[in-house]
Parts: sequence; structure tokens; C-alpha cells
Amino acid sequence: LHEGYGLNENAIREIADNKHTLIITVDCGITGNKEIELAKSFGIDTVVTDHHEPTETLPDAVAVVDCKRKDNKYPFNGLAGVGVAFKLTQAISMRLGVREEEYLKYLDLVCVGTISDIVPLVDENRTISKLGLKLVRQTRNIGLKVLLDSIGYKKIDSMAISFGVAPRINACGRMGHEKEALELFLTDSKDEAERITHNLNEYNQERQEIEKRIFNEAQKMMEDPEQQRLPCIVLGGENWHHGVIGIVSSKITDMYFKPSVLLCYEDDLARGSGRSIPGFDLHEALEKCSTYIKQFGGHSMAIGITIEKDNFEKFKKEFEEYAEKSNISSIVPVIKIDEKVQLQDISIKDIKDLELLEPFGEGNKMPLFQISNLKITSIRTLSEGKHLKAMLQDENKYIDTIGFNLGNISSEYAIGSKVDVVGNLEINSYKGMENIQINLKDMRHSIS
Repeated sequence: LHEGYGLNENAIREIADNKHTLIITVDCGITGNKEIELAKSFGIDTVVTDHHEPTETLPDAVAVVDCKRKDNKYPFNGLAGVGVAFKLTQAISMRLGVREEEYLKYLDLVCVGTISDIVPLVDENRTISKLGLKLVRQTRNIGLKVLLDSIGYKKIDSMAISFGVAPRINACGRMGHEKEALELFLTDSKDEAERITHNLNEYNQERQEIEKRIFNEAQKMMEDPEQQRLPCIVLGGENWHHGVIGIVSSKITDMYFKPSVLLCYEDDLARGSGRSIPGFDLHEALEKCSTYIKQFGGHSMAIGITIEKDNFEKFKKEFEEYAEKSNISSIVPVIKIDEKVQLQDISIKDIKDLELLEPFGEGNKMPLFQISNLKITSIRTLSEGKHLKAMLQDENKYIDTIGFNLGNISSEYAIGSKVDVVGNLEINSYKGMENIQINLKDMRHSIS
């Protein structure tokens, strides 16, 4: 049972009906005490592998493998759920005398799962990702190869996994078709892999449309002045897809720099997800505000939650009061700049040398550079005002700038304006030509 399918009563009963005798969970189960007791009542053994925060009482399973356990002695506690499952596979293989290459050959899938789960790419996660990406580029997994071919990325790196592969795999679970993702990685048929990949792309497009609708509705609610004064965001809505709501919560948190919990009403329940900001432990907050919570799990920055629909306003009030006492307003967004550079000093070779720091991701971000006192020679928006495109100049040197989702700030600047910019330095290849480009993260009028 994996996280997308969930450890729930219906899943347990389905397994019992099919006469299975062992459940091994992946990325779920650490808070499934009740469900594991139900499995035991059917004579089913359970092994839990998870990386989420445990409660005070561990599930009564045959084994509970979770590096977040308070009695954990493993030297690294930041593994993704797929990493924990892999370590169990590795341990069993070593005990049985299985050759290393027989289990290490799956590092391509472990790498994809690790990067997709947005865990810090440090320590063992970095090793898994760096070695795994080498296997990904020459993968023998037919499903993964077909999926990689479909995303259109010229370079297969951590960014291709994060923004090309992960959304399509996740869309399966979010849209209720999680078994197709599993079938993609198990099939030996290229035709079958192409059929499933086509479905994944369709699900991802559907997910994007639903996400846009929910986001627009949530934004509408945020227009209320009273809501904007609150230290956190708790919103609920009808016909909000619970598989997509976590992405919307993340966007709302990024936009307003406040922890958010978004819930969708389903019959008598309100189910949803929450995202936090650095400095506010969301998992701990819900532990302190558990009076009206039916079930929740996750970690400091992201949670899943279920409450009774009738308790929505009570939970909202309790959570807002806790957030108020936590003095969230004193936490301000900060962009950590790695280096200030001059446009004249940047070369294509310098940027290629940065590739030695890959794979990039959570805990090992792409370096951020500040370049000051640049002159805007052209500026416009793309994709109906969504993105910003500009050409910047310093003396006799020019550089292209692209600001994804920053089209809203274009009206603040004009041709001839002097600006300071912060962003990632990239190489844009087009028709055999290589040019330096800034992937913009922020821009301001020059203060020098």
C-alpha cells in the first residue's frame, strides 16, 4: 500500500477478501494504528515503511521502519518514503545474500521518488539522487523511458524529474488513477507504456485545470479584508478535489507567506492539506490544535488532515488563535543570495561549472545570484500576462531574463529603468547557439 492508495479500512478489507497475508506499506501507515489493528483482526501481518512523523504510540505492526521514530538510531533521518522502502529492500537482500546489482538497479526509480517527494537532497538522499540520475538517463525500465521521452526535456536532471516527470506521476494519484502509475513501471510492453503515458499526460492536464479553478476560488475568498488580517489561512469549499488541494495550498502559502490549510467538503467530512512557512511547524501546530481533528499526518512543512464538516469553524478558530500566539507576523520572507556578481564577469563556462553542484533540489538549491544596476532595454509579458520577459544591459553586455509567474510586476517597470535582479544563471540553447539567461526570482528598482 503506497501513500496515494492509502492505509484505510476499505483497503484492508479488500486485501482480506483476496486472502493476502502480509501488507507492506510505503510512505504511509505510521499513524494507521486503527487500520493495522483491523488487519490483525483478519490475521494479516503488517510491515510499515514510512518517513512521516509518528504519534506517541506506534502502530502494533510486525515491524515499523521509520527514521522519524524517536528511538531511531540510523544516522540519517531525512529519507523519502521511497528511500525507506529501498533500505528495507537492501537489508533483506543483504540478509539473503542477494548480489548488490540486483537491488541497486532500482536506484533509477528510487531517485525519481526521492526528488519528487521534495526531501532535502543532502547526505544519503544526495547519493541516491546523484547515482540514480545516471541510471535514469540509461534506464531499462520501459515505462520510465517512454515517460521521459514524452516530457520533452533536452537534459535529464533533477529539474526534469521535478517539473516533468513528478507532476505526471502524481497526477495519477491525485485524479484517482494511482494504479496506472504502478502499471507504467511494471509493464514490459512499449505499446502499453505509451498508452499509459498518454493517460498520464491527460490526467496532468485535467489536474492543472481543476487546480486553476480551485486556486481562483480560494483567491476570491482571500479578497475579504478580515481574512487578509488573519495570521494564517484556513479555507473550505464545495467541489474542491482533495487530490489537488495540496498544490493549491502550496501556492496560496507562497503568495501570502502564511501557513494555509485548505479543506474540501465531502459528505459529512472536510478533507484537505496544509502547507507552512519556514519557522512555523505545522505538524506541531495541529498536535496543539487537535480538539476538532479526526485524523492528520505529515511533517513540519506539509500535512494532510480530516475533520468533521460541522467542526470546520471551530477548528479554524482554534488554529487561528494558536497562529496568533506564535507571532507569525514577525516571520518575514527572505531570499538568501549566494553571491553578488557583475554581468561583465559571467561566462558560459562559469555556469557549466555550476553543474558540479547537481543534483539541485530541496536542501541543495540552485545558486542564487544578485546582479545590480542593470538597464531594461525591453520588457513584456508572456502567456496572457503570466510570465515576464526582459532584456537587461550593463555597458556593452546584454542578458535575457525570464520570470515565471512574475508577469504581474511588469507594470512597475519601464524601458530605461535601472534594476537589481536576483535569480539563477542558466544557459539557453536555441538552434545550436548558447546564451546566458537569468531565471528571475525577484526584481527591484536599483538603490545604488
